[in-house]
Amino acid sequence: MIDRPDNPHPADSHDHAPEPTAISPRKALLAGIGVLAVAALLAGAGILQRVHADTSLARQTDVLAPPTVSVAPPEPGSPTDNFVLPGNVTAYTDSPIYARTDGYLVRWYYDIGARVKKGALLAVIDTPELDKQVSQARADLGTAEANAQIASIQSKRYSNLVKTNAVSQQDVDTFVSQAAATDAAVRSAQANLQRLLALQSFEKIYAPFDGVVTARNVDTGQLINQGTSAELFHMQALQTLRVYTNVPQLYSETVKRGMKIPLTFPEYPGKTFYGTLVRTASAIDPVSRTLLVEVDVDNRDGKLMPGALAQVHFRTPSAGATFIVPTPALIFRKEGLQLATVVHGNIAHLVPIIIGEDDGVNVQVVSGLKAGDLVIQDPPDSLIEGEKVAVVNTNSTQGRGN
Repeated sequence: MIDRPDNPHPADSHDHAPEPTAISPRKALLAGIGVLAVAALLAGAGILQRVHADTSLARQTDVLAPPTVSVAPPEPGSPTDNFVLPGNVTAYTDSPIYARTDGYLVRWYYDIGARVKKGALLAVIDTPELDKQVSQARADLGTAEANAQIASIQSKRYSNLVKTNAVSQQDVDTFVSQAAATDAAVRSAQANLQRLLALQSFEKIYAPFDGVVTARNVDTGQLINQGTSAELFHMQALQTLRVYTNVPQLYSETVKRGMKIPLTFPEYPGKTFYGTLVRTASAIDPVSRTLLVEVDVDNRDGKLMPGALAQVHFRTPSAGATFIVPTPALIFRKEGLQLATVVHGNIAHLVPIIIGEDDGVNVQVVSGLKAGDLVIQDPPDSLIEGEKVAVVNTNSTQGRGN
């Protein structure tokens, strides 16, 4: 008799894993709530950290945003204003020379730089067509004069015959009218001939005044057309030069005709020329608020040249309070020369100014400042009107260059 084991299928105990124990809904809910709580805490911590960082950054930005500036009151200036203005040097007489007739240039006699006297022959133009027109006009004048002579004889003859009733009054009137008409034709032919002769005289180009030929734009054989389309020569009178400059309105009443004005030029360092203020525009330019003045300077030695830039020095009684500020305080912008001042303790205010003397270290401000203003000594390039600034110190005095 064969014994059977108690477990008829011993291998069955290894073929199947035990079934997992099921998680109760309550535990699952608690676990989810815990995860959400942790996530909320982490998110809240991140938000608080970012808010704190933003607040700190904003606070730091507010502290650092206003530019830091140093200010000082300007020093009072001298009671006499010395100011220098740029001046444009021009010739006393400046004239382009054009052709008055058509033709071809036969010859020119003076080149650039030549000094010529009034009436000097500059060039000759050949005008064959005009010459023929002159010949024709002479012939027409001769014909008109012959017709007028015959008409005059007939008019006189008929005027005598009418006294004996040999001819009618109507015939007399006809010949008298013919005589008058032919006489008018003679005058017309004479005028036409004179016109052509005047044009023919322009074949020769003469210097209109004593001066220097500064340009020659024509050469031998070149076709010449009358009019202003092409300049032949350019002349300038250089014995006396005109220097034009614009004086600020503030000083318009202090500059008088007859004043001796010192002039300096960069090509003559250390040398001073003197001119005479001869005239003013007698009107303030509404755009620049300046008065145009003319200073004439003797140039018979020929040292000065038109087109140059002069420094015009004025010394006038002070028209108001003047101040001295350091050169680095100046602001150069399209609105003009300005200074930055501080108002209400921390607000930048830009004021337009006019300067006088400038020694390279300090400048004299003749208009725009008043006593008590605090001038920013070295303003940043980005400074604008109304911007807040941080004033680090206020100097009671400012250094001046030696």
